[in-house]
Amino acid sequence: MFELNGKVALVTGANTGIGLETVITLAKQGADIIINYLHDEEKAEAALAKVKSYGVEAILIKADVSSMEQCKEMFEKIKEHFGKIDIVVNNAGITKDNLIIKMSEDDFDKVVNVNLKGVWNVCKIATKLMIKKRTGRIINMSSVVGFMGNAGQTNYATTKAGLIGLTKSLAKEVGIRNITVNAVAPGFIESLMTDVLGEDVKEYFKKNIPLGVLGKPEDIAKAVVFLASDEAKYITGQTIHVNGGLI
Repeated sequence: MFELNGKVALVTGANTGIGLETVITLAKQGADIIINYLHDEEKAEAALAKVKSYGVEAILIKADVSSMEQCKEMFEKIKEHFGKIDIVVNNAGITKDNLIIKMSEDDFDKVVNVNLKGVWNVCKIATKLMIKKRTGRIINMSSVVGFMGNAGQTNYATTKAGLIGLTKSLAKEVGIRNITVNAVAPGFIESLMTDVLGEDVKEYFKKNIPLGVLGKPEDIAKAVVFLASDEAKYITGQTIHVNGGLI
């Protein structure tokens, strides 16, 4: 599909769902991989074994992206092991859904700290390394709800909309150094996040999706790999919508 031999890619939240499919797809194209995770070490180890089966070098790094200190430690390990970073995919994210009148301040803060501040933390450190090399690819995982909103997700939608502003602003800051910054906005994708939805909710969204089906993690991973490749070298500050026509 796209040639990524010799590239080093970090994907946050990469032991399940879209993150897992992304590291697999990047590895298939020849990229060496850093799998970041925070929970479920067993799934992380399984992800590592799967990625290595494609003949690339790969490591696991457990780190909470909402912690700047842990992000710094993660990048120190990356520098020690690989000596560089070429591609960063900010995929880690959580949900704490509720109507605003019932949502706790703590649940709002937790989602913002992981989904938005966590991306800022990773970007802040990664750009320093990329600027020195005068090249790099950053892909941030937004969401369709950041554009259309969704009842019960004022916290989540806020973070995903915020990532668009972050993406556009950072693209303007680092473009002169040959670093591209883009976002992918998945629609409703078959994943752990959508597994918790009732069948009636899933059917409702299917009826409103022109293609009539929920997306699959590989649909998102392929868009990420395109943005990470040299074929997308003149694309920056943009959002690729992968939602089956929902919006």
